[in-house]
Amino acid sequence: MLLDKTLRFVITVLAAIGGLMMTDRIIPLLPPPITTEFMHTGVFGITLATILSFVLGGVVGAILGYLAAPFFIKYLWQLTYWGEAKLNRMPVYDVLAGALGLAVGLIISNLLGSAFLPVPIIGKYIPGVLSIVLGYLGINVSIRKRDELFSLFTNIPWVNKERPKGKSVDMSQYKILDTSVIIDGRIADICQSGFIEGTLLIPVFVLEELQHIADSSDLLKRNRGRRGLDILNRIQKEMSLYVQIDNRDFEDTTEVDAKLIKLGQLVKGKIITNDYNLNKVSELQGVPVLNINELSNAVKPVVLPGEEMTVHVVKDGKEFGQGVAYLDDGTMIVVDGGKRHIGETVGVLVTSVLQTAAGRMIFAKPKTM
Repeated sequence: MLLDKTLRFVITVLAAIGGLMMTDRIIPLLPPPITTEFMHTGVFGITLATILSFVLGGVVGAILGYLAAPFFIKYLWQLTYWGEAKLNRMPVYDVLAGALGLAVGLIISNLLGSAFLPVPIIGKYIPGVLSIVLGYLGINVSIRKRDELFSLFTNIPWVNKERPKGKSVDMSQYKILDTSVIIDGRIADICQSGFIEGTLLIPVFVLEELQHIADSSDLLKRNRGRRGLDILNRIQKEMSLYVQIDNRDFEDTTEVDAKLIKLGQLVKGKIITNDYNLNKVSELQGVPVLNINELSNAVKPVVLPGEEMTVHVVKDGKEFGQGVAYLDDGTMIVVDGGKRHIGETVGVLVTSVLQTAAGRMIFAKPKTM
């Protein structure tokens, strides 16, 4: 590669210059007789010290630099790839916040470091130490406070003036989607209705689990995984919500549910799920949960005893003579004495309503003519 050759040439030149400087510093430290001979003896007006510096310092340094360059280049590329991988896994807001914090830290260290330059011996080293310490603190603090930093910009009048009305986004209101709620599919309709606000956060480990399900050899799992990916594409392309892919992963944790809880704690967001167990564990660990099953039960129409409705009886019930019908939202209606009306559409009178963990059940009886 041309870049590798260029780097090797640069390292060789730097090593040669370093060898020259080192030799120039070593010769004056030799015993006086040898130093005098090197300084005053020469050929064609060139002293032995100059010749020795060039030969021993420059040439030997260049040879050593040329031989050692491949090792330096190898580790330099490894460091570059490592840094690139880390940056790629960070959200763009973390990168921007870190760059801003680093710039502020370096500016402060430069202002403080100049005051220590007159200090004997250690004065010239203090600015470098301050740059490392304050730069590191600037990156860490700005990443942790990124939401507050970006909210400062949204509060500037001339920034808000240019923003179209109705398109404001509160970056601090993260809603994290889990795998089950994506596959379920109802989240797309809820988003389209406008009841979800803030930033919709899709973790990269959830995407990986969806892809793994979509690549499964089992036909049912494969269809579920592909349905989930289609739902995500629909949310990203058709919805007015701000959708963000979060590249953070927690390598010390293998369970996706545990990763979701850690991410929720980190970004102070809410997890959207229909998983009962994840719901309970998240609440125990202080992460708010939006359960779409609870939302579905909450928006079902309220039916009171004594109301009349028309239903289609589809099968017999558990008890003798019972028939079972369903509303459009899936609510089960148990019709007392409805077995003889299986396959028919009949009018019924609601007798009672039972709310269970599985949902709402309505008990009714055929209307008397």
